[in-house]
Amino acid sequence: MSARSDTHVCLGAFAGAHGVRGEVRVKAFTEDPLDIAAYGPVSSEDGTREFTLKALRVAKGMVIARVNGVLDRDSAEALKGTRLYVSRDRLPDTGDEDTWYHADLIGLAAHTINGDMFGTVHSVQDYGAGDLLEIEPAHGGQTVFIPFTRDCVPHVDIAGRHVVIDPPELTADAESEEGS
Repeated sequence: MSARSDTHVCLGAFAGAHGVRGEVRVKAFTEDPLDIAAYGPVSSEDGTREFTLKALRVAKGMVIARVNGVLDRDSAEALKGTRLYVSRDRLPDTGDEDTWYHADLIGLAAHTINGDMFGTVHSVQDYGAGDLLEIEPAHGGQTVFIPFTRDCVPHVDIAGRHVVIDPPELTADAESEEGS
C-alpha cells in the first residue's frame, strides 16, 4: 500500500472507459460494489486529484459509473489504473468485533501462539480462495502468506496493535525441529 494507507483506504480503481459518453468501469473493493460512491468524493493515491462518482450499475463484475467532469471516452480511458482512496474516518464502524477493514490490519505485530514475535502484517491479499495476511518476518527474509481464518489467526486485537497466528506450516516446522 501507499504511504496514505495509515489514514486512507483504497476503495477501488478505474479499469477503463465504458461506452463513448464518458462512463467508466471501476473495480470496487467495497463489500457492496455500488458503495464505491457512498462515502463522498474519492482521491487519487497521491491525493492530487479528487473524483465525485455516481455508481450506475454493476456489469461483468465492474461498477459502471459517471465521474463529474468526465464527458467522453478519451477522458474516461485516461483514468485507467488510478486507485481511489477515501479518508479512513469516513468509513462506518463495522459494528462487529470480528470484522475489520483490511487497512486496520496493516502494520499490526504478528505473534505466534507461544507469544514470540513473528513479524508485521504487510498487506491483506485475496487471490480467489479467501483472505491471506502477508507478513514480513521480524528477522528478515521473504514475506509469508497466512490464511486469514479463525484457525490460523485465532486472535486479532486492533486496539492492542497485534494479531496471534498459528499457521499450519509454522506448527509443522516447529514439530519437525523438535523431532530432530
